[in-house]
Amino acid sequence: MLFVIDFDGTLSVGDTVDAMLERFADDRWKDLEDEWLQGNISAIECMKQQLDLVEVDQVTLENFFRGIQLDASFIPFHQYISKFSKVAIVSDGLDHAIDVATRNAAIPAMPIYANKLHFKPNGVSISYPFRNENCKAGNGVCKCQIAEQLSADVGGPVVLVGDGKSDYCLAKHADIVFAKGKLITYCEQENIPFRRFQTFSEVLGVVKQWDISKKQATAIADKNLVA
Repeated sequence: MLFVIDFDGTLSVGDTVDAMLERFADDRWKDLEDEWLQGNISAIECMKQQLDLVEVDQVTLENFFRGIQLDASFIPFHQYISKFSKVAIVSDGLDHAIDVATRNAAIPAMPIYANKLHFKPNGVSISYPFRNENCKAGNGVCKCQIAEQLSADVGGPVVLVGDGKSDYCLAKHADIVFAKGKLITYCEQENIPFRRFQTFSEVLGVVKQWDISKKQATAIADKNLVA
């Protein structure tokens, strides 16, 4: 079993990248955001141009990342599901922000797949170690590819917990979807079965009702059927 956990707006209470831009970039970042949401530019193009607007030194930005508010109920959620599943944070956000924020909140270490943040004098840049050139969603991190690779090692089902546009593609392929925010609207439009949630305590309440061995066996049977 694999849990794919989004970060911005899911594990973090708000959108970390938006908050950073609001604080350290000029208002042109909002125009770029609108262009992305309307589908006029890719997520990669949007993020690169937005980060070019950021003016901040490393110490100040890391202190900002330490102040990111996370969902406190994630810790008991992780303690429970890590007994029988692999858990990974898979985000189209920034790796350093996630690393600093989770360590500061004493969240257990787990694999993080995200875009790589680089510091330069009074600014930042970005690179995409998990980019898939064939990703139809145009994201810096191809969540579908990562989920496919990880589930090949640990088996299914694949459980997505997310909230936004970067989760749309994986929502179509995951076995189970927990959704909030824009992801709810997308799932409704695409007739994708999902469970609503606001905090990880709600997700935990649902997971505790599962027959884990049965869900894993069903996923294995489905995989064999496809094969």
